[in-house]
Amino acid sequence: MALPTLPRRLTRLLTALTLGAGLATAAMPALAQTQTPTAGLTAEQRKAVLGLIRETLLQNPELIQEALVELERRNTVAQAEAQRSAVTAEMSRLIDPATSAIVGNPQGDVTIVEFMDYNCGFCKRAVEDVRVLAKEDPKLKIVIKDFPILGPDSVEASRVAVAAMTQLTGARYFEFHNKLMATKGRINGAKALEVAKEAGADVERLKKDMDSAQTRAVIESTVALGDRLGLTGTPAFILGDEVVFGAVGTAVLKQKIESVRKCGKATCNG
Repeated sequence: MALPTLPRRLTRLLTALTLGAGLATAAMPALAQTQTPTAGLTAEQRKAVLGLIRETLLQNPELIQEALVELERRNTVAQAEAQRSAVTAEMSRLIDPATSAIVGNPQGDVTIVEFMDYNCGFCKRAVEDVRVLAKEDPKLKIVIKDFPILGPDSVEASRVAVAAMTQLTGARYFEFHNKLMATKGRINGAKALEVAKEAGADVERLKKDMDSAQTRAVIESTVALGDRLGLTGTPAFILGDEVVFGAVGTAVLKQKIESVRKCGKATCNG
């Protein structure tokens, strides 16, 4: 029996079929059920094709690794595109002053949004980057969003911080935020109240406000927004339509800010 020549797209498909289980033999049942590119072959021909494929993959296992690398690349591209679409769709919520602290220049020509957690070590490193940006770039609008994902202590600290937004604004809030972020050890509600008192906030009022339905709603809204954006950690910066994860340093953030000024995106084409 003459075996039909395998087209290149068949080879690619069959290689991809092995990814689920990571073994060449795992591709056999999947291929037997697919309609392309073996449609039109007899049962005997399909069996022969499957045998050839199994032999090819066993002799060339690097094909599986190549497919895994390509799959990872495609997933990364797809995730980035999905995040860009989500950022565009959620922009009004990202910069909503009712759920955010606005520092820097409220009328700035470029906005950077930071999702942070007061117990995040990388956030503590990035706070100095944000402070430098605020000092050196008078046209930068900075939006701070409490995204407490590291446990109950983080939630308590964020409740205090969100409540403090009604008393401390602009530079006063930024000073409070930076001092709280610089606090050593695990940060909880009690420590946040101490720092807020030092910043001039009415502590008794804060205690009432931090337990209010409005404060809880702000945090819940921000956590839900982070989930919709696919944020998996902190800090996460939003610049233009791009999500930048981690304490990447002032140089990277400055470059992306200038790109936004130039083309409206954190990464300009060409």
